[in-house]
Amino acid sequence: MFFHIILERNMQLHPRHFGRDLRDKLVAKLMKDVEGTCSGRHGFVVAITGIESVGKGLIRDGTGFVTFPVKYQCVVFRPFKGEILEAVVTMVNKMGFFAEAGPVQIFVSNHLIPDDMEFQSGDVPNYTTSDGSVKIQKESEVRLKIIGTRIDATEIFCIGTIKDDFLGVISDPGATS
Repeated sequence: MFFHIILERNMQLHPRHFGRDLRDKLVAKLMKDVEGTCSGRHGFVVAITGIESVGKGLIRDGTGFVTFPVKYQCVVFRPFKGEILEAVVTMVNKMGFFAEAGPVQIFVSNHLIPDDMEFQSGDVPNYTTSDGSVKIQKESEVRLKIIGTRIDATEIFCIGTIKDDFLGVISDPGATS
């Protein structure tokens, strides 16, 4: 799920950046440091959408660096248990498959894949139905449901299932059109 929230961060800036474009340098450094990172509490920071305020700088003793409190708006992505996502399969093995939905990696165990699908090893490992009509392999797009999340300080891990109504393969790169 995506959220638009306001966060705060203390940014350190070197004295060589002081001048007319101080605010621009501060915003550029904030975007470089924050976008694409993950905090366990808020999720993955997708993009900074605006700057609320830049506080007064505090000079750090002995270094000359200045610390500015910056309040900014951003879009964050945080998956929740029970959420339905579309993801791209990145790896298939006999234990299940891994898929990515943006920055989140999701593991789907072979116990959470429908019973009529079996693992096929070979050049392109995949899960295939008995009639061969549906195939899950690398680069396949799947719709899955998140059934569990584990949140660390800098990463979010998910477990998913496709063993439910309206879940499964959306597009198969190996299918002939």
